[in-house]
Amino acid sequence: MIAAFVGVVAAGHLPIISLIVISQTLTFKEIIALTSEPARDKSLPYNKSLNWYFLIATVYYLDGESFFSFFKEFIFSNKILTILAINHKFISYSLYVAGFIFFVWTLQKGYYKFQFAQLCITHTTLLLVVFQSHLIIDNLLNGMIWFLLPSSLVVVNDVFAYICGITFGRTQLIAISPKKTVEGFIGAWICTSVAAILFSFILSKSNYLICPADSLTNNLFEHPNCEPNPVFIPQIFQLPSNIAEFLNIDIITFKPIYIHAAFIATFASLIAPFGGFFASGLKRAFGIKDFGTTIPGHGGVTDRFDCQFLMGSFSYLYYQSFITSHNVNVGTILQMAIINLSADQLLTLVRSLLKYLNTSSVIDDTKFEKIISLLT
Repeated sequence: MIAAFVGVVAAGHLPIISLIVISQTLTFKEIIALTSEPARDKSLPYNKSLNWYFLIATVYYLDGESFFSFFKEFIFSNKILTILAINHKFISYSLYVAGFIFFVWTLQKGYYKFQFAQLCITHTTLLLVVFQSHLIIDNLLNGMIWFLLPSSLVVVNDVFAYICGITFGRTQLIAISPKKTVEGFIGAWICTSVAAILFSFILSKSNYLICPADSLTNNLFEHPNCEPNPVFIPQIFQLPSNIAEFLNIDIITFKPIYIHAAFIATFASLIAPFGGFFASGLKRAFGIKDFGTTIPGHGGVTDRFDCQFLMGSFSYLYYQSFITSHNVNVGTILQMAIINLSADQLLTLVRSLLKYLNTSSVIDDTKFEKIISLLT
């Protein structure tokens, strides 16, 4: 499984996004299947179809804008696709309302409680799984390291929680998972923090891993070079006077990513495991051992990714709050211009940009006059 995952990472952003979408779909399927009742489902033929309809509508709303931004040249050269892009949010809302109306229309006497319970479970799963999967994809597009580092730390924490638990474990941590111990929990935190520093040191050396995606076709052998985010550049830090006196060192130099990695490791160790505890409680509530048999010997997809969804949403918020240096790119500016400006205003904008490039000596006077003449 590890070798296969490394192969997917090397293949680029699109294969990883496909893997995330497949994983979220299988997780959605496994959780929805917990509450299915064949006898009732036969009497409610549209029940399962509605679940999948809401999934498709949600994915379209959440990931549609990212899709539009990466294929903007193709989309905005087609009138129909341009209309879809410009009215994306309204179309998404219309799709949801259509599903809501159809749900009400399919309500049948004697099944009200079951149908409303299904609707609530579907929406809860969309929030906990699909929405957080969307944030994981955003992490990936911001730079592969923001996908690899958090997800790998969850795996490391799970492994060392087991190792430290069977080696030192004496005190039960939580009743819902009797085998989890306080000693394993704390030991895994320490080991994961060390691993975070090591992983960030290795991963931050590759432009392929730290540069934001400029195309979904990026891969290990063809990827952009970028101006590194300041967190990946060694910086000088002044030590507090008492520590400096003790160590006889006034300043130290290191990459800020190490500090950020330590905070991410802390969440992966102390908070993300509660996603697993939540999944354990859900399985006990329905009296099952595993969510499915999708992965031979490992249960269902949900059994393996229960902590990753929570980790993904935290990583996204952490990146947006403390790491990102800008949120503007060519794609977002192009979309804003097309959506908010008329044809005449767009021409004025183009002329202004050309004038700026001319005065900056990027375009000479002859080319500038020829282009302007074509626009008039």
